[in-house]
Amino acid sequence: MLRGISLCVKVSPGLGYFPGLESWKWNYRARGPMCFHASDLAQPECFSGSAGYSPGSSCPRGNQCHLLLDVHMRAQIIDLMMLVIDVTKGMQTQSAECLVIGQIACQKLVVVLNKIDLLAEGKRQAAIDKMTKKMQKTLENTKFRGAPIIPVAAKPGGPEAPETEAPQGISELIELLTSQISIPSRDPSGPFLMSVDHCFSIKGQGTVMTGTILSGSISLGDSVEIPALKVVKKVKSMQMFHMPVTSAMQGDRLGICVTQFDPKLLERGLVCAPESLHTVHAAIISVEKIPYFRGALQTKAKFHITVGHETVMGRLMFFSPAPDAFDNEPVLDSFDFSREYLFQDQYLCKDSAGPMTDREEADKKEGPATEGRCPRQQWALVEFEKPVTCPRLCLVIGSRLDTDIHANTCRLAFHGTLLHGLEAKDYAESFLPTLKVFKLKHKHGLVERAMDDYSVIGRSLFKKETNIQLFVGLRVHLSTGEQGVIDSAFGQSGKFKIHIPGGLSPESKKILMAAVKKRGRAGRGEAAPQEEAAERPEPTQHVALSLSFKRYVFDTHKRMVQSP
Repeated sequence: MLRGISLCVKVSPGLGYFPGLESWKWNYRARGPMCFHASDLAQPECFSGSAGYSPGSSCPRGNQCHLLLDVHMRAQIIDLMMLVIDVTKGMQTQSAECLVIGQIACQKLVVVLNKIDLLAEGKRQAAIDKMTKKMQKTLENTKFRGAPIIPVAAKPGGPEAPETEAPQGISELIELLTSQISIPSRDPSGPFLMSVDHCFSIKGQGTVMTGTILSGSISLGDSVEIPALKVVKKVKSMQMFHMPVTSAMQGDRLGICVTQFDPKLLERGLVCAPESLHTVHAAIISVEKIPYFRGALQTKAKFHITVGHETVMGRLMFFSPAPDAFDNEPVLDSFDFSREYLFQDQYLCKDSAGPMTDREEADKKEGPATEGRCPRQQWALVEFEKPVTCPRLCLVIGSRLDTDIHANTCRLAFHGTLLHGLEAKDYAESFLPTLKVFKLKHKHGLVERAMDDYSVIGRSLFKKETNIQLFVGLRVHLSTGEQGVIDSAFGQSGKFKIHIPGGLSPESKKILMAAVKKRGRAGRGEAAPQEEAAERPEPTQHVALSLSFKRYVFDTHKRMVQSP
């Protein structure tokens, strides 16, 4: 297993270690100008140096869930990603997922081909060259195209080999890292937030929490909160690089000592300035689908949601701008509750279109022209199965971690930013009605006949049992160009009367009154109104009716609204 890295500079860079599935066996302690000597990297974390203190034992082995937790929490301070690949196996599912996460969280990449000592000596260079070309091809369509690739053997002979076996390629790797890393820019402002990966007690001192400061700064004597436990403690002492310090800031690897706290209560998690983090039951997030995920992102589907320092199940509802705002410039750091948004059955992307139902086909003909268009920004309402504690604007990753890791498929589905958290338990009643997400509804029918120049009878728009009174006053459009208003029901079979304020045009009257046909209801088993028993005009060609309206998803009254 690889040990943490600290570079001989005053400002510690953040290295994101992304081990491949079989590459967690680095066990190297280099001595010299650049010293690898920080915490155990069994789980891939962003370390910027040793936090100090000595826990006496390593932290638990990580898994994919821990990978997501560690990387996405440290995304804002990772300056360089180091992707470790087993040269004998190449890219595997987890390695590919590490690369996907790297594209989300990082800007620079170094690929390390480990275990070159396992290659036959006579064919070693040819095998390294072949794997290097494969990796270059893999990176070709990513932001890391042209990234350096370096072969190493961190522990020749494996973990049981004697320490006399010299590592191969490590000095070259250190030189490469030195050339790739620049002094990072860190911001001490804002509330203190630290991601904790170790928690242990030291007899006579107290409980030590080690981790990486994600934002803000801290000084000796400050109070910190463990938000998951609602516990506030005062900082007794701090260390970096095994040296006592009185202050630390964003990006620093730090150990904090507090008193009267049981380390068993916090294996991993967040520590923050008191009352700076909040617990949310749901959230509005921006969403971007990960292109390697093969499935559709469906509304009402459940995903593993990694947010804050937790991974929980969450149910999603996707929505987009209204169709006329599809091309608007994305807003990445806020959400506008004054705007209206269009409900989506699934996340819209070019590969998400499936066969349309008859209703969707009709909606396509009469509704807004969204077919083939994708909005520049989309959002989702995420409802968590259990509350989570997280900062605003933190990274969110949605996954299907229950998928077989040996299957040749990407389990990471989408990523985004948490824009607004819903803290109230009764958010569905107290808050969601303010979220103006609407569904577009379209109904289609026919004009049966004209009663006079200003009235027509419509049919096939409603079912027989529909309460037409709910639709009285809504506007309808005739395919001949006129606009009418639903006036009342007509009979008991779902027909209705439409008032045409501007009157029928001569052309429309000609179509609707072109022929006369005897109509009656004799033998139908129901009493017909006297006017329906007489001769009535029957059009020689159909005149279509269309009714369009909006219904807001969270409107408890289920009102139908039409645009002016």
